[in-house]
Amino acid sequence: MRWTPNKITLLRVAVGFAAVSLFGRAAWANLAAVALTVAAIALDALDGHIARRENLATPLGAQIDILGDRMIENVYFTYFAAVGMVSLWLPVLFFARGAVTDFLRGLAMKAGRSGWGAHAMLQSPWGRALVASRWSRGLYAGMKCLCFCYLGLELALARGPVALAGPLTADFHAAIRSGALVLTWATAAFCLVRGIPVLIEGWSYFAGNLKPAPRTELQRRELNA
Repeated sequence: MRWTPNKITLLRVAVGFAAVSLFGRAAWANLAAVALTVAAIALDALDGHIARRENLATPLGAQIDILGDRMIENVYFTYFAAVGMVSLWLPVLFFARGAVTDFLRGLAMKAGRSGWGAHAMLQSPWGRALVASRWSRGLYAGMKCLCFCYLGLELALARGPVALAGPLTADFHAAIRSGALVLTWATAAFCLVRGIPVLIEGWSYFAGNLKPAPRTELQRRELNA
């Protein structure tokens, strides 16, 4: 079977869901979930690499890749919010940001704009650098991986009666919690920053759809009748 970028994206989502299903079951299951999380992020890099190397990049593939990103982000942050490790507002923020930017991308695609190349939605150099460049995508993926793995390791090593590290002092536990807060909100902040170019340049497509469509000849005749 040939592994296309879209198949790898679907595998990535399955691996991510498998990882989240292991969290909270036992300390060693948490560690296995962390390993699967690293694998899911690695698959995210692999599908893009294969798409570029084999010249298999398509607008549909780009949308499937974005959908995979959204599913991974939301399932992880929703789980960690449900067990009280991050604020409930964190998954809400990621969901809202993703919904708005994906809506604008959909309008742009309807207008014939794809995710890359001469017909890309983002035309400004700064917008492309912040959203579509390899360094930006790599940094964002790395931050999410670090965030998910940190929380998973905290779950395995320092939380619950089966924590591998055993009882921790209050100060040490507070330091671990502070690190989690810094990582999660730094990731959220970068997520919001990367959405700014999409909001700015995508607004024109939204505004264009607010204009009434020109009347057809039949409609004009009916009005004049």
